[in-house]
This record gives sequence, C-alpha cells and structure tokens, in this order.
Amino acid sequence: MGEKTQHGRSKGRKPPPNKSHKGYGRKGGTGGSRGGKSGSQGGRGAQRRSAAPSRPQLDLTAGSQLPKWIQEEVTRTTRKERRAAVMQSLEAAADAFAAGRYGKAAEHAEQAKKASSSNATIREILALSLYRLGRWEAALAELRTFRRIAGETTHMPVEMDCLRALERPEDIDKVWDELKHLGGRPDTFREARVVYGSHLLDVGRAKDAWQVVNPKRLEEQPHEAELRQWYVAARVAAHLGDGASASKILTAITAADPAFPGLDELEAAIGS
Repeated sequence: MGEKTQHGRSKGRKPPPNKSHKGYGRKGGTGGSRGGKSGSQGGRGAQRRSAAPSRPQLDLTAGSQLPKWIQEEVTRTTRKERRAAVMQSLEAAADAFAAGRYGKAAEHAEQAKKASSSNATIREILALSLYRLGRWEAALAELRTFRRIAGETTHMPVEMDCLRALERPEDIDKVWDELKHLGGRPDTFREARVVYGSHLLDVGRAKDAWQVVNPKRLEEQPHEAELRQWYVAARVAAHLGDGASASKILTAITAADPAFPGLDELEAAIGS
C-alpha cells in the first residue's frame, strides 16, 4: 500500500504522523481537469487496465528489518565496495521513519543516495520522509524520480498531495489523468480519490468531487483508505447541501471506527 495522505489536513500544513506509511489527502478538496472530465470518470476501473507492478511494496512499519528483495536491489544498483554502507544507511533510515523521526530518516536516505543514486528504495524512503516533513518541492522531485526508476504508480497520490500543498491545481489534474492512463493497485486509486476529491472541493467543484469520492456502497468492513474516501465524500455531500447522504456516511464511518480522526469536525460541518 502507498503512503497515506491526510484526509483532514488543511492545505500547506505538514502531515501529522501516521501509524504506518501505508495509504493520503489534506482537509478541503475540490478540483479536477478542465471541463470536469476527470472528475466525472472518477478513476474507477482504471486499475484493471494495468498489470500489477512486479516490484514488492515497501513496508516501513517494519523498521530496520528490511526484506531480502531490498538487499538484492542494492546489489543490482550499487557498486560492490559501497553495498554494506548503503544497507546500513537504508536500515537506519527505515528505522527512523518507523519511529516517526523523519528528519533523521531523510538524513540517512540522503547518505545512501550519494552512494547509490539509482536505487528505488532509497528514493522512496527519502521522498516519503520529505513528505512527512512538509518539504513539498523536494518530496515531489524524489517521488517523480522514484516513479521513473521503479516504473510504478503507487505514490502518485502523494505527488498529487504535494502539488495540492504547492497550490498547483492544473498539475494535480495532469497527474490524476496520468494515473488513470497508467493504472495501478486498488489502494492507489482509493488514495488518489481522497486527494483528488479534496482538491476538487478546494477549487469549488463540489459536484465533480462527488463523482470522484461517492462511495456507491458502504461496506460493513471497509479498508482504512475507504474510510478516508468516505470522510471526504461526507464533507462534499454536506457542502452540496445533501445532509441526508452526509449523515449516512458519517454514521457508517463511526460504526466502522468510532475513533476515526475528524469526526467531531465532520459532524459540525454537517450540522451547520
């Protein structure tokens, strides 16, 4: 799964720590490609057009216990005399990230990058650390480098969230359209809908946002990313004056996770 964007974060604010790196979007949200074409399509089904990426997904909750495939990746991308030092820096970066010490994680990842600039995992950890630090431009550059090296779309929602913080709406539209064209994992599209729906709400396109985040069905055991999508959907429905839909979604979120962040704020928005 990809890095979580923050469903309740205001634009430009540094993302608070999460329980894991898995999953995305800031508070607010409305935007879309010109003419609303992207918003109307919603990205649903696009992930079925693309083969699943062959590279395993990185789990940064495991800390320094990096899997064998990362060691193999370092072997392929790093000169022999540098491999031990790169692995040491990678393990330190992963351990710091898991502990929420994103500055240290970025520092260790930068050290590894100097010795192995074409390693996808190094770029991934560095990008996500910079994102957690709210260093949007630097994070965006590393995310795009990671995507070029790894050839996967997992963190394109994080790219969109960085662009949202940087107030570059047309670029958000472009990345959304590109993701739909390239395809990706279901979780990637769930997170992308959270960010893109929030972007659409930001720029005053609530109807397009509803097309993107409308959950259609409220499952009894939703994924965490689905709950974030539902949260944005409830905000959009409230903005559109559809209190009944907003309340229904709020009830579903509360039933699934009574401690879900932002429920009081959402309830106030629906009641206002």
